[in-house]
Amino acid sequence: MTKGAAAADSAKAVEQPKDDTEQQEESPQAPEQRQKAWEARQDLVRHTARAFASTLIDGDQFGQTGGHHYGDTIFNFGGVGATAAPRHASGPVLRAEIAELAVVFRGGAPFDEALARLRSDRIVILSGGQATGRRSAAVMLLSRLGVEQLRELEPPGSPLALRDELDQPVGYVLCDWTARRRHPLRTPHLSGLREQLERVGGHLVITVESSALPTDVPYVRWDPPPTSDVLHSHVTRALGEAPWTELSGLPYVKEFLQREHPPLETAQFAQRLVALHRGEIDEQALAAHGAAAAEAQIERWLTGETPKLLDKAFLVSLAVFDGAPYAVAAELGDGLFKLLHRTENPDEPARIPVFGSSRAERLRLARAEGQWETEPGESMLVSHFVARFQDEQIARLLLRELWNLHPSARPSLVSWIQQLAKDGRALVRTRAAGAAALLAQAELASTMAHLIEPWADSTSRNAWLTAANALTLAVLLEVPQVPAILHDWCTGESTSRRWTAVRAYGLLGHAHHEATLRALLDAVRRPLDGDDEEEDVQQLADALELLLLTVKGPVLTALAEYLPPHPDRAVRDRALLAFVQACDRYEEDGGRPIVLDWYSLAVPDRESADARYLAAFWEAALGDHELTAQALRTLRSWILTAGRDRQSEVALASLLPALTDTPANEQRVTHLLRTLRDSDEDTTGVAARLLTTVA
Repeated sequence: MTKGAAAADSAKAVEQPKDDTEQQEESPQAPEQRQKAWEARQDLVRHTARAFASTLIDGDQFGQTGGHHYGDTIFNFGGVGATAAPRHASGPVLRAEIAELAVVFRGGAPFDEALARLRSDRIVILSGGQATGRRSAAVMLLSRLGVEQLRELEPPGSPLALRDELDQPVGYVLCDWTARRRHPLRTPHLSGLREQLERVGGHLVITVESSALPTDVPYVRWDPPPTSDVLHSHVTRALGEAPWTELSGLPYVKEFLQREHPPLETAQFAQRLVALHRGEIDEQALAAHGAAAAEAQIERWLTGETPKLLDKAFLVSLAVFDGAPYAVAAELGDGLFKLLHRTENPDEPARIPVFGSSRAERLRLARAEGQWETEPGESMLVSHFVARFQDEQIARLLLRELWNLHPSARPSLVSWIQQLAKDGRALVRTRAAGAAALLAQAELASTMAHLIEPWADSTSRNAWLTAANALTLAVLLEVPQVPAILHDWCTGESTSRRWTAVRAYGLLGHAHHEATLRALLDAVRRPLDGDDEEEDVQQLADALELLLLTVKGPVLTALAEYLPPHPDRAVRDRALLAFVQACDRYEEDGGRPIVLDWYSLAVPDRESADARYLAAFWEAALGDHELTAQALRTLRSWILTAGRDRQSEVALASLLPALTDTPANEQRVTHLLRTLRDSDEDTTGVAARLLTTVA
């Protein structure tokens, strides 16, 4: 029996049969539409749970499900180190907040370095991870400098837009600037910002993710102060020095201080210590902190008489949909309850109270919190009430405990995740893949057999994509055997597994681009099967396109080696197709083409390899008889963009002359420009101006 057949049999062994009602409720599925690789990547980044929050793909943080994440806004001074305060919109930082923060804030060497740089340069960038207290440090830097008025800025779209906002002699705080994907901050931008701050008498502190900056931009690496210092400052602020001596000797406190914790978690623990000292809670409640306490809580949830099975199913659903809309977790938790109930009590129909536990009660049971968050919809902003565990490790630990220690629940859990993977919502399908990745981290062999291999061996491309997403996330979780599995599948004989692995490699992109590129080139050189040749070519091109768009320079340089006259036609053809597809991708807000913006940033540097190679790819694409028409359509759309965007026109004015070295390409480009110049479209003027650069 083959490995795939064994996996399929194993999966069937755990899959629960559907009852008559469920079979009647199922409707025939519509024909699947092929999702573009770039769109699939955007779905994965947008909908992945925060269990993957430490993994970054081109600066996109897994775990954002909509709205905003304010992990480094540490203190809400309505109480002692309470929960993270909501991020302020653009506006003044309240004096009361600054005063309260000054009492508990602890700096250190990074703070002193940043303060010296801010004093001399008027601008400093703090680079650090989420939940490290970056915003608090930014506020205190300006306060310690003696700046009386502080103003927090909403992240602008570009360095130029930021400069326009610096118009007053105040201290500016700009947190979590994400403009780097479209308009990355460069050293010359800092000079312009510094000059503007000198003119108006202002100061600016910018906080960014650790990997968000190019290597040539100066910054100060921000690390939080020691946990013991933060805990001491919060407790003594509330109670004074004498109670701290007593409290710091408690076993729970000693255990807590054995590990470093984010400032927010430490502030919350301090709040519990203060409550313990005041008699508001007992030591058992204090023990709710830490991994051991979390595991004990999970064991009580899963094995105790309470909560009831319906609420246990909700807890598992929330573990999969942590940080997603509460309604989704509750709705799909009911489906899991029906499967679990069938295992536990097959002779009695499952009964779900339509108006059962309130949302507040369920969140309290789960030790979860909820808040309204807004995210862009297809045509408008959409608000959701989002639920997440207060302790972010609960989701991962709960799924691990369920999978490894409660095998009787496996058949129901497998059937449920398989149902999630068929859901019409991208969020739900992505979370099914995320759940499979977490289960693979807990125990790989069974997860491969019950979930990932059956998806990859299915006839459904949606199932293949779910398998690819699961393997992608498993690699990011550093599950050891998965990279080898991907390489074997990528160069193997199974069409569906090959598709799955190639898509996973494309999605991995920035995280492992060198190994990914090697594996993809091995797959390109693999002899093609006649029946699958067109699909293989397209999938490999899609994966290379994702690498180009997420990694850019290193991948562009590597692929440029295969441009004519290199004899490896297989790699060249897929690289050219990938490049033309990449040129047709636009910024999320419908702005500039991503590759054109890339070129505009590279071309001012006369020695830029990126500018030379981008032009060389364009020349090759225009001269390739299979891609000429597609390339010209893309170039036409770029010109249309230039008609409404001056920076795009400037970039095209530099690019087009580099594309007309051969008579054939010169004829193609000039014919396109003359056609647009003589048309009735709005591009008449820009086409005429661009024509002068190549005539």
